[in-house]
Amino acid sequence: MICLTRLNRVPIMLNSDLIEHVEVTPDTVITLTTGHTYMVLESAQEILERVIAFRRAIYERMCQCPTLREMERQRQEAGSGQQQKS
Repeated sequence: MICLTRLNRVPIMLNSDLIEHVEVTPDTVITLTTGHTYMVLESAQEILERVIAFRRAIYERMCQCPTLREMERQRQEAGSGQQQKS
């Protein structure tokens, strides 16, 4: 979820996975896959940066997961074992 600001200055939390497209008429208009539209104060570039930061934070937390780290270690070991056999 990303936090944005409606034109009346009321904050709104938006599920960034549902963003279909962002238009810049004079105002920034976000259209979701659900068909809902929202006019916000933030620019299209600010929205893009917030979506990227949100997804980066998820990815970084995912990479810190002990199970995923162990799976990655095993994958790397399996890959290096195949290279040594060649």
